[in-house]
Amino acid sequence: MGKLQVLDVFYTIVHLAITGFNLLGWIWPKTRKAHLITAGITLVCWFGLGIWYGFGYCPVTDWQWEVKRKLGETHLPDSFIKYFADKITGQDFDPQLVNQLTLWLFIVAIGLSVYFNFFKRGRNKY
Repeated sequence: MGKLQVLDVFYTIVHLAITGFNLLGWIWPKTRKAHLITAGITLVCWFGLGIWYGFGYCPVTDWQWEVKRKLGETHLPDSFIKYFADKITGQDFDPQLVNQLTLWLFIVAIGLSVYFNFFKRGRNKY
Protein backbone atom coordinates (compact mmCIF):
# COMPACT_ATOMS: atom_id res chain seq x y z
CA MET A 1 0.00 0.00 0.00
CA GLY A 2 1.42 3.37 -1.05
CA LYS A 3 1.66 6.60 0.89
CA LEU A 4 -1.53 8.06 -0.64
CA GLN A 5 -3.56 4.94 0.11
CA VAL A 6 -2.37 4.99 3.74
CA LEU A 7 -3.30 8.67 3.96
CA ASP A 8 -6.73 7.93 2.50
CA VAL A 9 -7.33 5.18 5.09
CA PHE A 10 -6.10 7.53 7.83
CA TYR A 11 -8.54 10.26 6.77
CA THR A 12 -11.37 7.73 6.64
CA ILE A 13 -10.60 6.65 10.21
CA VAL A 14 -10.41 10.30 11.32
CA HIS A 15 -13.74 11.04 9.62
CA LEU A 16 -15.46 8.05 11.20
CA ALA A 17 -14.02 8.86 14.63
CA ILE A 18 -15.15 12.49 14.48
CA THR A 19 -18.59 11.56 13.14
CA GLY A 20 -19.08 8.83 15.72
CA PHE A 21 -17.92 11.04 18.57
CA ASN A 22 -20.10 13.93 17.38
CA LEU A 23 -23.12 11.62 17.47
CA LEU A 24 -22.37 9.60 20.61
CA GLY A 25 -19.79 11.43 22.72
CA TRP A 26 -22.47 12.95 24.95
CA ILE A 27 -23.46 9.52 26.29
CA TRP A 28 -20.52 8.96 28.65
CA PRO A 29 -20.09 11.43 31.51
CA LYS A 30 -16.29 11.46 31.13
CA THR A 31 -16.46 12.50 27.46
CA ARG A 32 -19.29 15.05 27.66
CA LYS A 33 -17.08 18.14 27.88
CA ALA A 34 -14.88 16.89 25.05
CA HIS A 35 -18.03 16.21 23.03
CA LEU A 36 -19.21 19.77 23.53
CA ILE A 37 -15.80 21.03 22.33
CA THR A 38 -15.65 18.82 19.23
CA ALA A 39 -19.27 19.59 18.38
CA GLY A 40 -18.45 23.29 18.72
CA ILE A 41 -15.45 22.94 16.40
CA THR A 42 -17.65 21.11 13.91
CA LEU A 43 -20.23 23.91 14.07
CA VAL A 44 -17.52 26.54 13.50
CA CYS A 45 -16.34 24.62 10.42
CA TRP A 46 -19.84 24.06 9.06
CA PHE A 47 -21.15 27.56 9.61
CA GLY A 48 -18.12 29.79 10.25
CA LEU A 49 -15.80 28.49 7.54
CA GLY A 50 -18.94 27.67 5.60
CA ILE A 51 -19.36 31.38 4.95
CA TRP A 52 -16.38 31.17 2.61
CA TYR A 53 -16.38 27.51 1.56
CA GLY A 54 -20.07 26.57 1.64
CA PHE A 55 -22.40 25.30 4.36
CA GLY A 56 -21.21 22.08 5.93
CA TYR A 57 -17.56 22.71 5.10
CA CYS A 58 -15.16 20.18 6.61
CA PRO A 59 -11.40 20.66 6.26
CA VAL A 60 -10.82 16.91 6.71
CA THR A 61 -13.04 16.25 3.69
CA ASP A 62 -11.03 18.79 1.69
CA TRP A 63 -7.78 17.05 2.61
CA GLN A 64 -9.16 13.59 1.90
CA TRP A 65 -10.68 14.61 -1.44
CA GLU A 66 -7.29 16.00 -2.47
CA VAL A 67 -5.76 12.57 -1.76
CA LYS A 68 -8.59 10.75 -3.54
CA ARG A 69 -8.19 12.95 -6.63
CA LYS A 70 -4.48 12.12 -6.70
CA LEU A 71 -5.50 8.46 -6.49
CA GLY A 72 -7.71 8.99 -9.56
CA GLU A 73 -11.15 9.18 -7.96
CA THR A 74 -13.59 11.52 -9.64
CA HIS A 75 -17.16 12.72 -9.06
CA LEU A 76 -16.63 13.07 -5.31
CA PRO A 77 -19.67 14.42 -3.45
CA ASP A 78 -19.52 17.42 -1.14
CA SER A 79 -20.07 15.21 1.90
CA PHE A 80 -17.89 12.43 3.30
CA ILE A 81 -20.99 10.95 4.93
CA LYS A 82 -22.73 10.63 1.55
CA TYR A 83 -19.57 9.19 0.02
CA PHE A 84 -19.18 6.62 2.78
CA ALA A 85 -22.88 5.68 2.89
CA ASP A 86 -22.83 5.13 -0.89
CA LYS A 87 -19.59 3.17 -0.68
CA ILE A 88 -20.67 0.75 2.06
CA THR A 89 -24.20 0.15 0.72
CA GLY A 90 -23.64 0.32 -3.04
CA GLN A 91 -26.52 2.80 -3.25
CA ASP A 92 -26.56 6.37 -4.54
CA PHE A 93 -28.26 8.32 -1.77
CA ASP A 94 -29.81 11.71 -2.41
CA PRO A 95 -27.24 14.26 -1.16
CA GLN A 96 -29.95 16.53 0.26
CA LEU A 97 -31.42 13.66 2.25
CA VAL A 98 -28.00 12.73 3.62
CA ASN A 99 -27.24 16.35 4.54
CA GLN A 100 -30.61 16.82 6.25
CA LEU A 101 -30.32 13.57 8.18
CA THR A 102 -26.76 14.45 9.19
CA LEU A 103 -27.83 17.90 10.36
CA TRP A 104 -30.84 16.64 12.36
CA LEU A 105 -28.89 13.87 14.06
CA PHE A 106 -26.16 16.37 14.91
CA ILE A 107 -28.71 18.85 16.31
CA VAL A 108 -30.16 16.09 18.51
CA ALA A 109 -26.66 15.12 19.71
CA ILE A 110 -25.80 18.75 20.51
CA GLY A 111 -29.10 19.20 22.34
CA LEU A 112 -28.39 16.12 24.44
CA SER A 113 -24.85 17.30 25.07
CA VAL A 114 -26.03 20.72 26.25
CA TYR A 115 -28.67 19.08 28.45
CA PHE A 116 -26.20 16.70 30.11
CA ASN A 117 -23.39 19.26 30.38
CA PHE A 118 -25.43 22.12 31.79
CA PHE A 119 -28.78 20.92 33.14
CA LYS A 120 -28.10 17.46 34.48
CA ARG A 121 -24.58 18.01 35.82
CA GLY A 122 -23.40 16.00 38.76
CA ARG A 123 -26.25 13.52 38.64
CA ASN A 124 -25.77 9.90 37.74
CA LYS A 125 -21.97 10.04 37.75
CA TYR A 126 -20.44 6.66 37.11
